[in-house]
Amino acid sequence: MSKTVFLVADGMAGWPLDILGGRTSLHAASTPTLDLLAPKSRCGLCRTVPHGMPPGSDVANMSLLGYDPQTHHTGRGPIEAAAQGLTLDQDDLVWRMNLVRLTELTDAGVMLDYSAGHISTPEAAPLISRLADMAVGSPFQAVQGIQYRHLLVQRGGALTDAAKLAIRPPHDILDQNIAPDLSAFASFPEMLAFLRMAHEYLRADTSSQATAVWPWGQGRPLALPAFAECFGLRGGVVSAVDLVKGLGRAAGMEVLEVPGANGLIDTNYEGKVEAALDFLQRGDFVYVHVEAPDECGHMGDAALKKRAIELFDQRIVAPVLAALAHEDATIVVTCDHFTPVVRRTHTEDAVPFLVYRTQAPRTDGPGVFNEDTAQGTGLFVKDGRELLSFCLGPDA
Repeated sequence: MSKTVFLVADGMAGWPLDILGGRTSLHAASTPTLDLLAPKSRCGLCRTVPHGMPPGSDVANMSLLGYDPQTHHTGRGPIEAAAQGLTLDQDDLVWRMNLVRLTELTDAGVMLDYSAGHISTPEAAPLISRLADMAVGSPFQAVQGIQYRHLLVQRGGALTDAAKLAIRPPHDILDQNIAPDLSAFASFPEMLAFLRMAHEYLRADTSSQATAVWPWGQGRPLALPAFAECFGLRGGVVSAVDLVKGLGRAAGMEVLEVPGANGLIDTNYEGKVEAALDFLQRGDFVYVHVEAPDECGHMGDAALKKRAIELFDQRIVAPVLAALAHEDATIVVTCDHFTPVVRRTHTEDAVPFLVYRTQAPRTDGPGVFNEDTAQGTGLFVKDGRELLSFCLGPDA
């Protein structure tokens, strides 16, 4: 039976940069495997973010997995809660909670770092544990995640005004003033009190760069139709981040754990490939997600993002191609959204993709794979949730 592999380099696409001679990080990167596949593939652009929705990985990856975010998306926090298998009531409000570095928690405060220096999980664990203890007796429950990505569960919060608070993602406001967000938090005094308590504790603790927590992306618990029932495929996901794991678990897919997978440029690439190929012995579809290009984009580091893309080509795409070259397989390479280095956050630009069929290679694809060559084909999938069906169909 035919196998399908989605290889997703989070935030891989971007905008041209003077520092790279007017090229994007993808264009400038050495990607011999992608450039080998491009002439033999169907290439084009896909809009993964519906108009009017925020261009986040939550929305975009939900689209790539074939689900309509306008129907199913409730927030970033609930997706990551699904990854942890939290027991939630329908009226609970789940926030994604970053450990961040602020200058101060006042209207004059500035967001310096959305990741508290890319804090490690062992560094973060005691901080979140202490915050959980401090929150006893309040409506809030701090839940440990990985690195800087954690959760805040607000019991019954979906019935309060907190559900409507418009808080900006911390990676969208780097080096910007936080006054608009503090004003929103202030409209729900219990939340502001929790933030102040956390800020006071974290400032006094010098074991990390974290000086505050930043709750955002709140929503009711997530529910998705089963992937197997929607697409007739037994699916699995491979990712270091709870966001993608949560989407997979909510969809009834198998979530494949990989030791050493950390969402950064030094992730366990070989472990991810091994887990994906092993799953294909019993499954039909596997979604392999690599976070590093996105993190490098948020850091504003063009050279490091270029290197992350090169590692994706060398240590993800190449070995998957080699393993499946003589099998009946469809290999899809894409990203969820743009993360332009100059912006240091996501944009809603349509993303490039290629679809390669091992048993039916094309001869009319572009010479290389990047944003411009994908656009030059004229193929445009206007609704991201349709890309999966397109790749499974006869026209790809």
